[in-house]
Amino acid sequence: MQTRDDIFNTLRDALVELFELDPDRVSLESNLYQDLEIDSIDAVDLIDHIKRQTGKKIAAEEFKSVRTVSDVVEAVYRLVQPAA
Repeated sequence: MQTRDDIFNTLRDALVELFELDPDRVSLESNLYQDLEIDSIDAVDLIDHIKRQTGKKIAAEEFKSVRTVSDVVEAVYRLVQPAA
């Protein structure tokens, strides 16, 4: 089972690798669109990367409400948790 910290670290590494961001710019509070300058095409790439890492796809509808890195961590956390 992954913790939120594990997911954040993996996500930060992915953002750095995919979008050539400085790791210091990526925090839980970072806004994907304003702080990290991720556009809609980049968001699709990020969703695809998450799918490859987890084997599960985040619904595009769910991703539309995502604004911060913390929102992505929570979405992935819900995705990877076993159904109760």
